[in-house]
Amino acid sequence: MHVGSQLSREMGETGEDYIVGKHVYGNLYGISREVALDHDFLVETMKKAAELSNATIIEVRSWVIPGKKGGVSVIVLVDESHLALHTWSEYSYATLDVYTCGEHTEPLKGFQYVVERLRPKKYTMHYVVRDSRTEEMKTITPSPGDGRGASP
Repeated sequence: MHVGSQLSREMGETGEDYIVGKHVYGNLYGISREVALDHDFLVETMKKAAELSNATIIEVRSWVIPGKKGGVSVIVLVDESHLALHTWSEYSYATLDVYTCGEHTEPLKGFQYVVERLRPKKYTMHYVVRDSRTEEMKTITPSPGDGRGASP
């Protein structure tokens, strides 16, 4: 499903119209329980991440989920796709997705901002280019030595 307008459509060298999606996603381990439950902090963090990704916010929705496997979920719908954060406070764990379409977007900046704000003890990060011109997805996993696949 494509949410955005022409912002996610690019023109190739041959003049063909195509879609380029950039998906950065990962797991954050060892975040503090207080951060994992701080609804307002997490919402503001995700809104700023969307801004840093050069994405246009359409709507922000969030939920506090009670119980043993509870936490906070924040979804930021952007014209270029979405950002999603889910925390599990009892497990000091979170998952993060920053998916944007369009050459003008920079989802890695948004992902890195959330990591800086949540301060996990360690994290994983994956980067996938999703392009309508090919059936294959291009996956880039940073090496541990570049600082993006380990704790900052």
